[in-house]
Amino acid sequence: MKRNQILSALAIVLALNIFSVFDSSAKTTAKSIKAANHHIVKQQTTESQATYNIYECVIDGVERTYKLYLPKGIKPDAPLVFALHGYGGSFNFDHVGLNEAADRHGFALCYPQGSKDGRKNNCWNVGYPFQVDMTVDDISFLCTLAKHLQKQHSLSRRNTFCTGMSNGGEMCYLLAYDKQKTFAAVAPIAGLTMEWMPLHYTRTRPIPLFEVHGTEDRVSEWTGDLDNKGGWGAYIAVPDAVNYWVERNKCSESDSITLPLKSPNANKVIAHKYTSGQRGTEVWLYEIIGGGHTWGTKDVDTPEEIWQFFSRFVK
Repeated sequence: MKRNQILSALAIVLALNIFSVFDSSAKTTAKSIKAANHHIVKQQTTESQATYNIYECVIDGVERTYKLYLPKGIKPDAPLVFALHGYGGSFNFDHVGLNEAADRHGFALCYPQGSKDGRKNNCWNVGYPFQVDMTVDDISFLCTLAKHLQKQHSLSRRNTFCTGMSNGGEMCYLLAYDKQKTFAAVAPIAGLTMEWMPLHYTRTRPIPLFEVHGTEDRVSEWTGDLDNKGGWGAYIAVPDAVNYWVERNKCSESDSITLPLKSPNANKVIAHKYTSGQRGTEVWLYEIIGGGHTWGTKDVDTPEEIWQFFSRFVK
């Protein structure tokens, strides 16, 4: 009887070992497939002879698309910047000047495309009331994609950043609140902090943040919308949203200056800079007096300013 029990036990152990090897092999294969499923669907031409391709992939079981811009002669371990579109938009917003900034400063540029919500609009899942049924985890998507690009294109793991406009700006704030460790700094443009974010994320970590926002933005109101009159959900005023990070980063010095007018028809831009923060963090707010819901490029060289901010945290 004991002999049969011993043999049965040995059989079980052997089976478990075989399953473990198979499972390990399967996981390795799955990882290989995951790494290899990013395939080019379109090659784009550029005057600067940069490498510019559109890719499709599957991340977290969801089909995704992104564009990757690699300047000519980009060096190994170069910084990587993500640029996120607004609600209902797409990754086709090359006109704002980010490509040219990448050429000047030698960083890679990724334009991911958001997934579609119940309204069939491309978006980032940031907790709008009408996104209640969305199950897409865009924090996971962006962090996973960043790690893939870092590995496959020899880009810097420490110097990866994210900017985005409107809904893309909200996604930048969400990345900051989430305590993720992939993006070293964020730059929301015309972005908002939804009221639920600081209530849900109560133990955030210091992170550099740069907001560019027009005081007459009628989509992402400078003064906030706690009553949800706009339908995006309750969100706090921009100065309050920025001040959260000033306090969280423990910035001990501040300065506000009016930038030179970009053109005779440009709006005045007041640059508020909060420095000497914990772990070297800083918080910038460019207040565009009379500015609307845009990247702000009529009033300031936004792509250049974004990079000047990110470059302060390159390691």
